[in-house]
Amino acid sequence: MDITFFCLASGSSGNCFYLSAGDTAILIDAGLSQRHVKKALKEKNLSLANVKGIFVTHDHADHIKGVSTLSNENVIPVYATAEVHKGMKKSYCMTRDIDVPLVRKLEKGEELQLGSFTIHSFEVPHDGTDNVGYHISVDDINFCIITDVGHVTQEVAEHIGLANYLVLEANYDESMLEMGPYPRYLKDRISGENGHLSNASCGNALLNYATPELKHVWLCHLSEENNHPELARKTVESILRSGGIIPGKDLVLDVLRRKIPSELFLLK
Repeated sequence: MDITFFCLASGSSGNCFYLSAGDTAILIDAGLSQRHVKKALKEKNLSLANVKGIFVTHDHADHIKGVSTLSNENVIPVYATAEVHKGMKKSYCMTRDIDVPLVRKLEKGEELQLGSFTIHSFEVPHDGTDNVGYHISVDDINFCIITDVGHVTQEVAEHIGLANYLVLEANYDESMLEMGPYPRYLKDRISGENGHLSNASCGNALLNYATPELKHVWLCHLSEENNHPELARKTVESILRSGGIIPGKDLVLDVLRRKIPSELFLLK
């Protein structure tokens, strides 16, 4: 069965991803307003009608701002770890709680069947309350999303290796971050073990752990101040080429924009 994917936004201003297979669709994160989400979906001739769940990676504002409104007003269950649900209830950006019947727990290491999707949650190192990536399978198609990741653990590496389609963070260029205006504590947080993945770290993770079965990579969560789409692409491409992997031939490499929705991708 084909999977349809597109990114509504990816960056510190808001994150939201759409995935569908057959008559079942899901959102991964909802750091955008309901109006923004509905508008982006409508432009792709999609709606919230088939969305059967919102899957949350962690409780930072840019990933959860729209969760409760989208969930409550459209009766969509919200899946997250117990700790992330607690974090969302405490968050300043959640103007209302998720209605109790719509709260669903999916802990790290657990697997869920939702329509045609088999969804597996796994641990990702970051400084939210709790942080996960999602490995989503439909038949023999494996889609994986790993955003807001401080470093590549063995578990993260394993999921990179399983992916046919992969969304992976390339947050910052190391030189831009170091030379930029951020205070030292913030630079250290971003580049730390529980911060974000640099362009070079992203490229090396792909070089070291991706298999020939990886068909398409989307670089996500680029920093507005410490990165640039073309720089991220060129850095990752250069690292891949150094190991004999040629983007455009061996796999497709795309960069997801911070505020501009991507095209609609058909994953086969």
